[in-house]
Amino acid sequence: MTLFLDLICQSRGIQSTIYVEMSPGVRVEDLYQQLLITYKEEELVKLLEKGVVPRIHNVLGSNYCFINVFPDRIPGRAVIISVIDNLVKGVSGQALQNLNIMLGYPENTGLLYQPLFP
Repeated sequence: MTLFLDLICQSRGIQSTIYVEMSPGVRVEDLYQQLLITYKEEELVKLLEKGVVPRIHNVLGSNYCFINVFPDRIPGRAVIISVIDNLVKGVSGQALQNLNIMLGYPENTGLLYQPLFP
């Protein structure tokens, strides 16, 4: 599997676009199902419904990561798009998440604020 990565940095938020060259026989649906399995227990990572494009304005002010996978125009490749608010999901959110774990609190304590827009 070969990966190519593009990042879009904005005043607040990061969108990652990841191009995946799939192994023979692997379909985009297979990648979607694997992401579903991987993140089903992760409260702060949301795999969106099929076809829904993650947008930075949907995660502003939150500690969420929205992600989805799409077919590429080139056969045998897929595109994974994820978005985060790098001011909250970045170092400050990570520090609070780690502190919660160290002190025995639920990992998401203080991190479940709803996204804000604008």
